[in-house]
Amino acid sequence: MARAIWSGAISFGMVSIPVKLYTATESKDIGFRQLHRDDLVRIQQLRWCPAEERAVAFDELVRGYEYAKDQYVVLEEEDFESLPVPSKRTIGISAFVESAEIDPLYYEKGYYLEPDEAGVKPYALLLRAIEEKQFVAIGKVSIRNRESLCALRPLDGRLVMETLFYPDEIRSEPDVDVSGVSVSAQELKMAHSLIDLLHEPFDPTKYTDEFRDALMARITVKLEGGEVVAAEEPAPVAQPVDLMAALRASIEAAQKRKGSTGTNGAAEDDEDADGAEAKAAKRPAANQKAGSRKSKALT
Repeated sequence: MARAIWSGAISFGMVSIPVKLYTATESKDIGFRQLHRDDLVRIQQLRWCPAEERAVAFDELVRGYEYAKDQYVVLEEEDFESLPVPSKRTIGISAFVESAEIDPLYYEKGYYLEPDEAGVKPYALLLRAIEEKQFVAIGKVSIRNRESLCALRPLDGRLVMETLFYPDEIRSEPDVDVSGVSVSAQELKMAHSLIDLLHEPFDPTKYTDEFRDALMARITVKLEGGEVVAAEEPAPVAQPVDLMAALRASIEAAQKRKGSTGTNGAAEDDEDADGAEAKAAKRPAANQKAGSRKSKALT
């Protein structure tokens, strides 16, 4: 396993659980270097001091808080280390909440929690207790000169910690109000049928980064001196003219993709929805055929 990025303890009432913290996620982005186009030499990023007109070494740098334009308060490493904040060494659990009460928007980054030898039993106790109560523990932790709200939860027989954004770090939501938009019972039933057809257990192994794969394939072709063939651009998605026709076409396409993988229940719901929609619409047969042709064009 990678090197622990933090070590301390979980404070659970009067119980102390010594733990180590490991980053649970990593970015798989493809990295690039900036090169000079003429000679393909890597560009250097210099720490430049315009007052002395020279590059400065890393050990010449300090951190400054800009309290006014070009006015700074300088903080040394000792200032950070001596802050009287318990969360530097302890994840103090202050509450237990239901996971559904935490909006996913608040989750920032995930970590694994591993107990030290002396903390195995209290670690197992806390893990089992919140598993059985189906709660999430809320506390605070300081990592890399920042105190974060955090949530401890069980996952596959271990405790994981998620840092959370504070409320003032969540940007105000855009002004969207669709409460007055009319949605018919038939449209809603068709939407339910489509959702049922696409419903399945979440399996993250089914999903891959297609952009990254395509980019690596392009890099490999150029590395081997092959010819780069431009891929055909996907057709833009047309805006639906008839919502019911678009829903019906979507259901038909989903049924074709699923084939015979056990979607009879959803298909029956679709048939019921079709019947209800047909009775409600009372359109001539010719109009229904025209709507069907439109829906196929949309897909």
